[in-house]
Amino acid sequence: MATSDVPRDLEPVHEHDSAHPHIHSEESVRRVINRLSRIEGHIRGIKTMVQGDRPCPDVLIQIAAVRGALDRVARMILDEHLSQCVARAAQEGNIDAEIEELKAALDRFLP
Repeated sequence: MATSDVPRDLEPVHEHDSAHPHIHSEESVRRVINRLSRIEGHIRGIKTMVQGDRPCPDVLIQIAAVRGALDRVARMILDEHLSQCVARAAQEGNIDAEIEELKAALDRFLP
């Protein structure tokens, strides 16, 4: 369901330091939460591997899988941010502030 299909009072809202709220569809939030829950389970599995003295290469392979999964979640969030939040900021005339906020986040996120 697109954000525009959901009444504004039913949309999940989370505030940022920017001047406007970021509103995301329930479907979008559900997809991200589901992915993060799977990653959380995977991390618990890695912890169990370490506690069970599994070979280091096996543990490292699983850590690489978690990194990849986190990167995919980050991409989902970035896509949503660009298509919803940045687009909304452009429509509202707040694009410069939104771009600066995104640049700051990317500076912290990217190596």
